[in-house]
Amino acid sequence: MDYYLILTALITLSAIFGYINVRFLKLPNTIGLMLITIVYTLIVFGLSYFDDTLLQAEIAFIRQINFKELLLDHMLSFLLFAGAMHTNFQQLKVQRWPILMFSTLGVLVSTFLVGGCVFFLLDIFGLGVPFIYCLLFGALISPTDPIAVLGILKKAGVPKKLETKIVGESLFNDGVGVVIFLTIYQIAFGSGSVEVSEIAKLFGVEVFGGVAFGLLLGWITYRLLKSIDDFDIEVIITLAMVMGGTVLAQKMHISAPLAMVTAGLMVGNDTIRQTAMSETTEIYVDKFWELIDILLNAILFVLIGMEMLVLVYDKNFILVGLLVIPVVLVCRYLSLLLPVNIFKNKLDFVPKTNVIMTWGGLRGGISIALALGLSQDMHRDMFLVITYIVVVFSILVQGLTVGKLVNRILSKNKKTSAN
Repeated sequence: MDYYLILTALITLSAIFGYINVRFLKLPNTIGLMLITIVYTLIVFGLSYFDDTLLQAEIAFIRQINFKELLLDHMLSFLLFAGAMHTNFQQLKVQRWPILMFSTLGVLVSTFLVGGCVFFLLDIFGLGVPFIYCLLFGALISPTDPIAVLGILKKAGVPKKLETKIVGESLFNDGVGVVIFLTIYQIAFGSGSVEVSEIAKLFGVEVFGGVAFGLLLGWITYRLLKSIDDFDIEVIITLAMVMGGTVLAQKMHISAPLAMVTAGLMVGNDTIRQTAMSETTEIYVDKFWELIDILLNAILFVLIGMEMLVLVYDKNFILVGLLVIPVVLVCRYLSLLLPVNIFKNKLDFVPKTNVIMTWGGLRGGISIALALGLSQDMHRDMFLVITYIVVVFSILVQGLTVGKLVNRILSKNKKTSAN
């Protein structure tokens, strides 16, 4: 595999599509890039009726890329560190308990609700699938994607305290979602049963181990940054921390994404910034990670659009996928009811927080990556098509309208209060 050629092609496509979006469409970059890539892919499909040379070349290219490995093992750590570093730490601290419940209990409840509904829906269409595989789908589609959420909420005009809940939840619930997915996968792939002690060990090692390792990495990075004043080397130190920390976390079988979220929150904390970085260093570190964030986001959403090339198109799969969209939304709404009702009076929640978090909880590359990790026995082709439909709707429709929804709810609340 020619990695340089693949990277060159992806960056070139990202630059071309990004230019078209900024010059003509003027959509948020994540939405615009994926929309243009999908349109481009559909054009390639159309041309294939006359000459399929380009289509075959595109399929050969996309099959060289291991999307699951690229996103979960490499890109995700960079994107989560960059996102966490620019998250309001004080607001996150205030909202920590609802965020904890959203990212644990919310994901678990949604997994079983979605899994149960999809099980009955598939049975209606004569696509009978064992319940355990439907639970796998519930686990992979329930976590909201921090990459999609971070990229879109910045321009949606969401109030800061609500943005913190949605972003904080999305930063942490992918790690929890992956643990739930792996546990159910082990049950489905193995003997059919897993001891409670094994689940607790997996959760403890992956989640708590990842957070603890992230705290250690953040502390070491802080001490290194504090001991020198050279913005060039300090930028390199943050980069080495993410790269080296990801490799070590994977070797220790702990959650690298959660480690990077924790380390990013530490390095981005205002108190640590003021004591460890000069004003010049802050500017360079922030700009460097903003550039990394923009570049990897661009590549990721181009890749999501191009995944259309390797889907297995079946009319029943597509129809079920369209029906699963409202199922996923309703299940997310129900899974958030308990945490929202517990904390809404204590923390002064924005009106209709549940509705906004349901519509603003976007799905993205993580769900597709997990779907790609299913085996053929687990109905991989069908669940991949369904996942792709939910993700595309989530980013293009929900992503474009979440700002309008928030403005409408807040405006209506102001009028009610005035009366």
